[in-house]
Amino acid sequence: MPIRSGLRPVQRALLATGATAALGVGVLTGTAPAGAAGAAAGSAPCDLYAAGGTPCVAAHSTTRALYTSYNGPLYQVRRASDNATRDIGVLSPGGVANASAQDSFCAGTTCLITVVYDQSGRNNRLTQAPPGGFSGPAAGGYDKLADATAAPITVGGHKAYGVYVAPGTGYRNNTTNGVAKGDQPEGMYAVLDGTHYNGGCCFDYGNAETNSRDNGNGTMEAIYFGNNKVWGYGSGNGPWIMADLENGLFSGVNQRYNANDPSVSHRYLTAVVKGGPNRWAIRGGNAQSGGLSTFYNGTRPNVAGYNPMRKEGAIILGIGGDNSHGAAGTFYEGVMTSGYPSDTTENAVQADIAAAGYGR
Repeated sequence: MPIRSGLRPVQRALLATGATAALGVGVLTGTAPAGAAGAAAGSAPCDLYAAGGTPCVAAHSTTRALYTSYNGPLYQVRRASDNATRDIGVLSPGGVANASAQDSFCAGTTCLITVVYDQSGRNNRLTQAPPGGFSGPAAGGYDKLADATAAPITVGGHKAYGVYVAPGTGYRNNTTNGVAKGDQPEGMYAVLDGTHYNGGCCFDYGNAETNSRDNGNGTMEAIYFGNNKVWGYGSGNGPWIMADLENGLFSGVNQRYNANDPSVSHRYLTAVVKGGPNRWAIRGGNAQSGGLSTFYNGTRPNVAGYNPMRKEGAIILGIGGDNSHGAAGTFYEGVMTSGYPSDTTENAVQADIAAAGYGR
């Protein structure tokens, strides 16, 4: 969108959260260069994480750029009529997806999302998940790919598409660059459809095993969203934001029930998990407005095998670490960081998400 006089909505939101230090001086003084359609100049999530000293090592989105300077592809689609592929980019540097490019390419046929590119420059892209502890329903035991048109939305007045995960759908990268391993600190967030979920295992985004198998307690650290109560749960009937740490979905320090993790069902939901040596946290909020709430912040679970952690550094979307693929959900954007982000940095990121205009 063109710059107007005075502070734009994202700047006002960031100032309200006390996150002014995360913004460049040029943005605060109104001297930043003009952004194009859908851009939020000087304040995209990965710019904010970098300013906070916890840079993105993976940045995935089918809806918008997560750096103000990003002008590459967001995702790739493949059409059924001739198996041709096309990369879908942004309308302008730092802007929203060019959904019309997908619409014209897929006209008269169907398309699948084959790649979700990594905007961080580390090539931690997500592709069709291979078989692991569980085999998927597609050829060769792979998981299915998402229908490219199943999750249409608007972002800042522009059409975009999310990644619609039906049971059997999954994406993965088992050979990553820079993702936390062992007990190294990391953070992650995802913007999800808070009304699309089930009780299957497991709608995850985050750190997982590199061999697609269950390698024991503490070998994962991923955001989970859904109403599965087999391992852990929070208050109400769900859905909940929890952490999949392998062999357990944790809503807090206890193995099963933690009352402070509430049921959340915002149409557009920001889900946050972060973890470091004997500490971790769950946060969440409405991706359309307001700030983040902290649902847990404390020591690792009081169950053997999670302190220290044994993270392996793969990245998953829509599945469990062992390729469990019974879950449902919709993903719009998410990142993983190097280092344990501060609440201040995450609050600034949430303000940018809210200003991006999901559903508007």
